[in-house]
Amino acid sequence: MKFTDYLWQEALPVYEKIQLHPFNQELKEGTLPVEKFKFYIYQDSLYLADFAKALALAGTRANSSQELLDFLQFAQNAILVERALHISYFKEYDIAFDGGKAPGCFAYTNYLLATSAHGSYEVAVAALLPCFWIYKRVGDYIYAHQKSPNPYQNWIDAYAGEDFAKSVEKALAICDSLAENASESTKIKMTEAYLTASRLEYVFWDSAYRLEAWEV
Repeated sequence: MKFTDYLWQEALPVYEKIQLHPFNQELKEGTLPVEKFKFYIYQDSLYLADFAKALALAGTRANSSQELLDFLQFAQNAILVERALHISYFKEYDIAFDGGKAPGCFAYTNYLLATSAHGSYEVAVAALLPCFWIYKRVGDYIYAHQKSPNPYQNWIDAYAGEDFAKSVEKALAICDSLAENASESTKIKMTEAYLTASRLEYVFWDSAYRLEAWEV
């Protein structure tokens, strides 16, 4: 069994809750209230900006020049998605660039930045993987079961597309390669990081569905 297969099984209960979350179920049906989608898009734009930084940070600690290039490409892709997809939605839905990060986004981005800066390279890669893999699985699921026409078609197509699939496969291959040469203690830390980031994926979607705000 590949290490990433093991990670998927370990975090499968979390993924199943993400897939069944009302946000993704209503997105699939095209019935998600527009205010919740707007909230999500704004928070996702803030998330992607920091995700790109975390990817670049991890890349600078890579073991090879090829992996450095891979992570810099991941970071560039995250910025391009943020600009293209989110700017189009910001115009279409008249989303304001204000309000800052909700607690869920704040927790997730700061975890990734801290792990990429201070954790081992192996642990950083594992922490960054759920954003690739879970988004791809959710995108594929929604694409296969969506009601058409769907007002959120552009989002669905972006995460179910072939370009994103190639990035996911590359990230998975890097994680498996690192695990092959990692100690047992490092693999335990990689698993913990993957599980934590997976849980934060759930928190992010739940935050959008609840229109989460700081209580104080």
